[in-house]
Amino acid sequence: MSGLGRKVFTAGEVLAAADVNGYLMDQSVMLFADAAARTAAIATPSEGMPSYLIDTSSFEIYDGSAWAGGGDITSVVAGTALTGGGTSGDVTLNVDLAETTAAAGIASFVTDATTARTLTSAADEGKTLQFTSASATVLTVDTSTDFTVGARVDIIQDGAGVVTVTADGATIAAAEVSTTTGSFTIGAQYSAATLLCVATDEYRLIGNIQAV
Repeated sequence: MSGLGRKVFTAGEVLAAADVNGYLMDQSVMLFADAAARTAAIATPSEGMPSYLIDTSSFEIYDGSAWAGGGDITSVVAGTALTGGGTSGDVTLNVDLAETTAAAGIASFVTDATTARTLTSAADEGKTLQFTSASATVLTVDTSTDFTVGARVDIIQDGAGVVTVTADGATIAAAEVSTTTGSFTIGAQYSAATLLCVATDEYRLIGNIQAV
């Protein structure tokens, strides 16, 4: 018998066997030792019947043709974050690696061989920049840099060329100096520094640095 849905019984109403089966038994979660015991007890299941199998610790519902559910995903309908689809085969997830690494606290690594770069929040916030030029390199921080307060960028001077961090309108405080027009150099090759945004257009430069 199919489940009958929900019924509000009134006081004194006769509770017929059909009511017990349709409103209670067929709509309760029925407990069985295994699938064989369930088949023996329910020869002709109805769509929507729920059951729990002890041997596999799985909850299943009869979908009209088979008991479905359990612990494994047997099919996925592709949406905006999935490719593929269908009822079988592999599912490919499109994962934004930048977002994933940021959520895990891992900074994206960017290698730059140029001799000039202006920091921007979109391209550099939360990154590690490795400068590799053999020539002098200028890294500019201006009002368009616009880092989020609390955000940082790590700067590594891996090339032989000296890396200079220059303030252009934004405030950089470091090495006992606060400036909107001055510059700071990072120490010898393989030295590093961190630029931290502490307020809108205001930064602290921390590391092996000195004012120019």
